[in-house]
Amino acid sequence: MTRADRPTGGQGSALAQPLTMPSLGRSAAHLGLFALGAVVGVAGGLVQPAWFPGGLLLALLGAAGLFLGGARAMGSRSGAVAPALGWMISVVLLTSTRPEGDFMFAAGAGSYLFLLGGMAVAVMCATLGWGRQPTGPGARLGK
Repeated sequence: MTRADRPTGGQGSALAQPLTMPSLGRSAAHLGLFALGAVVGVAGGLVQPAWFPGGLLLALLGAAGLFLGGARAMGSRSGAVAPALGWMISVVLLTSTRPEGDFMFAAGAGSYLFLLGGMAVAVMCATLGWGRQPTGPGARLGK
């Protein structure tokens, strides 16, 4: 196998490459996606009980749009993982009770569908997000 035939354009396996720090812009974009995921989680927590079937669908579609949009914008799965982590942390913090006895989510079907459905959407979007693609020639590998 020659260098030109390798799937990563002659650089060897992606696992064999040395680890490098991400650029400052990429780190800032991931931090922004994390914060945006937290905002979408709080907004979804407020919208889903207000208009039950429609609000739940709107909250889950908003989260899915952010997760997939982050993956497409960053060109990698980490673009979907960063807002998913922000969403998950904010939603889990909203489920805990406060000393006064207040809490954000009632024990109902809509709340559980929002929590579990949002986690399932996050996993699906992170799995289906754009991964690394080979940069070599367009021919089949191993030919």
